[in-house]
Amino acid sequence: MDESAGDPRLAPDRERPGSWIVRVDGTDQSYVDPWDPTYLEFDYVQRVADVIDTSFAPALRITAIHVGGGGLTIPRYIAHTRPTSGQIVFEPDAGLTQAVRDVAPLPRHSGIKVRPVDGRAGVTQMPDDYADLVVVDAFAGAQVPAELGTSQWFGQLRRVLRPAGLLIMNLTDHAPFAYSRRVLAGVSAHFAPVMLGAEPSTLKGRRFGNLVVAAGPPADPVAVGRRAAAAVFPYRIMSGPELDRWMGHALAFTDEAAEPSPPPQDSLATFR
Repeated sequence: MDESAGDPRLAPDRERPGSWIVRVDGTDQSYVDPWDPTYLEFDYVQRVADVIDTSFAPALRITAIHVGGGGLTIPRYIAHTRPTSGQIVFEPDAGLTQAVRDVAPLPRHSGIKVRPVDGRAGVTQMPDDYADLVVVDAFAGAQVPAELGTSQWFGQLRRVLRPAGLLIMNLTDHAPFAYSRRVLAGVSAHFAPVMLGAEPSTLKGRRFGNLVVAAGPPADPVAVGRRAAAAVFPYRIMSGPELDRWMGHALAFTDEAAEPSPPPQDSLATFR
């Protein structure tokens, strides 16, 4: 495989030949090893995989929607662990998608279809009760777009998900988590149960980092909690009354009053 990428947003990982880092505005946003789709370099992506694996049986065929493409890491993971699954990825940056596919082609019959439209527009056009899983992992630069954090948006996701469907969303934030609390309020208005996973150092306010939200009937805080405790870098799971206390009286964002996630605050802020 050619180790030179024509797109400056793609950087080869010299320590793992054949693997690539997607880097936008100086921030590592995605990592892909096309030879081993189960190799998940970034910690938050491992958390997403933990939720998927505790929610859906191995080899089970599922239908998934992904808002945000990047290196197509999670779609590749699902295609490998749950063959024949049908997946749609909404990624408006067609140039980035093509650059990724040039250096890390999708396997034949992957079941992954990438559409060059933004997530909000793409999801609005989807039929009711379409998907088993929606994964929202989309950024404009280093921030989650404002339109992907509102109550109306989560209402759309509830519509396209089947009654037993699962939502997973990656957020980035820092203490006191005013943004994330409001996003969680919007999620909670449409989904139950809801759980949140993050590194203790992030939750304690020591660093800017990723918070992974999972919502819907398949979400199993106990099963994910066991994986969280056994991870190489253990992370914390909050759900039920504990998560309610953490959210407090936060008000959900609306389309009329929406905000993007806060920008990274320090040199330790990476999407890993």
